[in-house]
Amino acid sequence: MLFSSLVFIWYFLPIVFLAYLCIPGIRAKNLLLLVSSILFYAWGEPKYVVLMLISIAINYTFGMLLDGAKKKEGRRILMALCLVINLGLLGYYKYFNFLVELVNDLLNREALAAREIVLPIGISFYTFQALSYVVDVYRGTIKVQKNPLDLALYISFFPQLIAGPIVKYYEIDAQLAKRTISAQRMAYGIKRFCYGLGKKVILANTFAAVVDNVLTFPNENLAGAGLAWFTILLYTLQIYYDFSGYSDMAIGLGKMFGFDFMENFNYPYMSQSIREFWRRWHISLSTWFKEYLYIPLGGNRKGKIRTYINLFIVFLVTGLWHGAGKNFVLWGAYYGVFIVAERMFLGKLLEKNPVKILNHIYTMFVVVVGWMLFRIEDMEKIHAFARIMCFRQEGYFTIPMFVDKRVLFCFAVGVLLAGPLQFACRPLKRHLYDEERVCWYDIAIMAVLLIFCTMMLVNNTYNPFIYFRF
Repeated sequence: MLFSSLVFIWYFLPIVFLAYLCIPGIRAKNLLLLVSSILFYAWGEPKYVVLMLISIAINYTFGMLLDGAKKKEGRRILMALCLVINLGLLGYYKYFNFLVELVNDLLNREALAAREIVLPIGISFYTFQALSYVVDVYRGTIKVQKNPLDLALYISFFPQLIAGPIVKYYEIDAQLAKRTISAQRMAYGIKRFCYGLGKKVILANTFAAVVDNVLTFPNENLAGAGLAWFTILLYTLQIYYDFSGYSDMAIGLGKMFGFDFMENFNYPYMSQSIREFWRRWHISLSTWFKEYLYIPLGGNRKGKIRTYINLFIVFLVTGLWHGAGKNFVLWGAYYGVFIVAERMFLGKLLEKNPVKILNHIYTMFVVVVGWMLFRIEDMEKIHAFARIMCFRQEGYFTIPMFVDKRVLFCFAVGVLLAGPLQFACRPLKRHLYDEERVCWYDIAIMAVLLIFCTMMLVNNTYNPFIYFRF
């Protein structure tokens, strides 16, 4: 079930929310949210809901075993076994066929046969959440959760189940037992949900229709350089408004039910370096890799060379986390190179550069080219598209053949709302994230957004789900 679907907006969410308000007691409310979350996931993945429940049972069991184990060696063995099982499940469903392809390419023959494996939606998100819980129990930084229903709710909670943000257990532990539910928080939650819905349905879906049309059109090699660049620029906005829109909706839903989730985006397209971009983009994933991969690898504590290697490994794994494909490995390595370069020397040059707009141009150029690697899965098409972007001036397919005035208007709005307008008008930026008050014009904007998005969805507006590969 998608947040941007009529079933969710007008049936599932109102029923669950009203029932939540009527049911007394935090335990009963948690049980309602757990049952609702399982139904939410089962709506789109009925057979894989069992896999999610198995994952919950496995990690609950390992948490209890680690809590009871006293010997250091025994705890290490339990933790290693837990990692193998979790990553084994994730690896089979997400990477088995990718590894088969790599082996066959390496041997230059069909040595292994691919399997018909459907990727369970959100498996990367809930696996990482479960792992953060078990790792923190192993480290002794949190107490074990002895109530299996509370742990199940943490892992399966529907607002952040299929598209994040990735919530670490210590961030939500206290809220499972006690949380504040007020009219003010609920109003702000509805506000954030509606703004996120608008981002997704009005902007991201509009851009997606053009991007997918261009990239799936026969003989895309006939595209001109202008169309190629504009398509990637549209995708740059599409993935931002799609992903940040879903995060806004998740944060808003969390507020409605009394939970506080971390912000997942902080105007990343206003960055002046690639390091800054990754501090602003998908913050929950970046912090997860920092805490559970970069630091355990040694972080920056073992010399410069080891630091560079650790950074490159983190971004290589980041690429793989996003999808099982050579383009995702290339995308991760691409960012790894720039991150290491900025750590070595480029970052100092950017800091000393007095013309800061050049830093922004450099950052956005790297990001836009990166999204081309991310979006186009076939390596030959990546090569062809890059050649068109760099060398071809004209082509048979041009921008007016795919883009109308509505798309151009949304493009202009998308560019402004990606940060320039909020940074030019600081009060607007503060108001968008102001939890203290929801004014009458907020209510008017929410109503308009909700009605307009509903009309677009009723009219069967293109509504792709960009996270199926995650």
